[in-house]
Amino acid sequence: MSVVGFDVGFQSCYVAVARAGGIETVANEYSDRCTPSFVSFGPRNRSIGAAAKNQVVTNCKNTVQGFKRFHGRAFSDPYVQAEKSSLVFDLAQMPTGTTGIKVMYMEEEKVFSIEQVTAMLLTKLKETAEAALKKPVADCVISVPSFFTDAERRSVMDAAQIAGLNCLRLMNDTTAVALAYGIYKQDLPAPEEKPRIVVFVDVGHAGYQVSVCAFNKGKLKVLGSAFDPELGGKDFDEVLVKYFCEEFAQKYKLDVRSKPRALVRLYQECEKLKKLMSANSSDLPLNIECFMNDIDVSGTLNRAKFEEFCAELLTKVEAPLRSIMEQTRLKKDDIYAVEIIGGASRITAIKERISKFFGKELSTTLNADEAVARGCALQCAILSPAFKVREFSITEVVPYPISLKWTSAADEGISDCEVFPKNHAAPFSKVLTFYRREPFSLEAYYNNPKELPYPDPTMGQFNIQKVVPQPSGESSKVKVKVRVNVHGVFSVSSASLVEVVKSAEGEEPMETDTPAKEDEGIHWAQSKDNKQEEKKNEPPQAKKAKVKTKTVDLPIENSLHWQLASETLNLFVENEGKMIMQDKLEKERNDAKNYVEEYVYEMRDKLHGVLENFVSEADRDSFSLKLEDTENWLYEEGEDQQKQVYIDKLAELKKLGEPIQNRLMEAEERPKALNELGRQIQQYMKVVEAYKAKDELYDHLDELEVMKVEKQGNETMTWMNNKMNLQSKQSLSQDPVVKAQEIQAKTKELYSACNHVVTKPKPKVEPPKEETPAEQNGPVNGQEGSEAQAGNPEKGQAAPENTEAKLPEMDID
Repeated sequence: MSVVGFDVGFQSCYVAVARAGGIETVANEYSDRCTPSFVSFGPRNRSIGAAAKNQVVTNCKNTVQGFKRFHGRAFSDPYVQAEKSSLVFDLAQMPTGTTGIKVMYMEEEKVFSIEQVTAMLLTKLKETAEAALKKPVADCVISVPSFFTDAERRSVMDAAQIAGLNCLRLMNDTTAVALAYGIYKQDLPAPEEKPRIVVFVDVGHAGYQVSVCAFNKGKLKVLGSAFDPELGGKDFDEVLVKYFCEEFAQKYKLDVRSKPRALVRLYQECEKLKKLMSANSSDLPLNIECFMNDIDVSGTLNRAKFEEFCAELLTKVEAPLRSIMEQTRLKKDDIYAVEIIGGASRITAIKERISKFFGKELSTTLNADEAVARGCALQCAILSPAFKVREFSITEVVPYPISLKWTSAADEGISDCEVFPKNHAAPFSKVLTFYRREPFSLEAYYNNPKELPYPDPTMGQFNIQKVVPQPSGESSKVKVKVRVNVHGVFSVSSASLVEVVKSAEGEEPMETDTPAKEDEGIHWAQSKDNKQEEKKNEPPQAKKAKVKTKTVDLPIENSLHWQLASETLNLFVENEGKMIMQDKLEKERNDAKNYVEEYVYEMRDKLHGVLENFVSEADRDSFSLKLEDTENWLYEEGEDQQKQVYIDKLAELKKLGEPIQNRLMEAEERPKALNELGRQIQQYMKVVEAYKAKDELYDHLDELEVMKVEKQGNETMTWMNNKMNLQSKQSLSQDPVVKAQEIQAKTKELYSACNHVVTKPKPKVEPPKEETPAEQNGPVNGQEGSEAQAGNPEKGQAAPENTEAKLPEMDID
């Protein structure tokens, strides 16, 4: 089971995985742990991540970024319409009314939904995780901003499904950070003690989030959250861009916003300048060559002036901080630490204001960029049965108050009820009791639209079906379970009808409530940790009747705001699969083309280098001409060919080039092979000579076999000398007479024929058997000295167990 956490940011993404050694943030194919949130569409394939970011200037109209903010939003959404004018790429309306992105892909105009584009990015992150883990990835935890609404969260879940991921949990950014912070702490207060309060501030590229968390040993509870979705690093970039657009208009008479490519370049340079100003307070330059109309532009700015321009933005920093303190009713003295993360948290003015508000130094113990991904991976490890992780419970909060409304005959109109107030614990379930005679509908909505960063407070409608009256004609009791799940998504998870059943004779009836009048309203109970306790407000005169009941599950028809239909989702999954296959085919085609190009450059250099002596002048000129023709072909009609054409072209070149390379290889390997063969021959012939000289070391060898060794050695020596003489007459530019492989085969043949003969061990010499009694000492029957003869003449020891005959050592010239 994979254990992976994805931090899908507005501008960049991080992937963390769990290994045996702990949590690790993994690098992509560029050895970079940060993958840009960019997708670029081309005539043949898509580029995602760093490759897409490289095309942001050259292919700006078809390279998309910052699409995270459009999740779950209608095209007519005021926010979408306001952002539309500042985008380099085009937005369009999907058939369902949601926002889509219009690009040119495969030389056709296409409109992709936000879910599809995010799925493309997730597919890339999935590949990065798979490359690191070396196994398929499916299970994961994905981060989302804490201010995301129901529709936005469901949209991200759909994107994960399109990418083939099983999202175990959508985790709020600040909660992931809190988990990464707390799970490693060994000194947290015990469960019964006063918790440690820590504030987490996340200033990202496109959003500002604050949460207060209470830590006890093995437990994390989010007390409250506040945010400003309109404040982030990009807003500070926008201030710089606006300043330099005005300066260049005055200084160079350039209308920067009229040229998308120039505007993109300016954004890139302003972002770099912003980062430099975080570390330097002196005047810093901004220079761009060939900016517009072949004009080079330049300007300077310092931190003080920059903060002056951003004064209005900086005043917004304190509002969420004040809000979180009011919500949680905490004093500044209650706060143990303030942890700050996020790319824009490096802006000096932001840090100063946060530090001043809390009256304490900010803590930066966490990696500002990677903490969210690491927290997500930790949560995935906790949810995975494959990893044993320290027990650590997480209690989230509901960011916006959620209410239900329904048509009520008793109230003669619409009734409503707040089921989850702001900062209510989550995940959490509640049971509502209705009295109805017929199917009815519940509408979920956010009841405080003013604090909602979303134009439509409606979450969805839930139709409770197959509700029928009791046999007596009275209203039936319907229990409806509502839930905010681990993803932070609200749902009506189940509904059941309580039926009154006539008791059979002799049976002891169950005690239950008598049904109230129709539309009397609802009674509701909270459910947490599988404990449900109903709170009922019945008239005092209502009496308990002894009846037996049973519950019947009722079907629920969901009509959620901007929910993708299953058919649409399946189509998107299918399309993503096709695009992945197209990308793979295009990569293989490009690789085949690159192999041809690499071979041309490599051989052209070598023909006048290491291969110069191994090819005749005529052949070299002919081959060089062929390489030049291939190079010209690559940049003309060969620019856009099928994969097989490049494979054939490479094979054609190798047919000419490989014989030359083989001659070089043979010239390097042949002397080594000949030297080894000569060494073997000399070694075996030395043994033959030693045998003929009656050397005791070899006197046990069979004479016939030794003669065969001598014959084999002489024949091999003759063969080797003959080949060496023929080869010495050959030019280096000609194919060799004998190849290293043949010589190695000859060496092997000689070894097989001779080695077992010359290394044959001496036979074991058995000591003579004693014929005298054991207690008698001294020589018997003329056997005196037998021990000395059989063993060491000096020591009188027996000969050792037989040892292999050793080949003589010798030097080979």
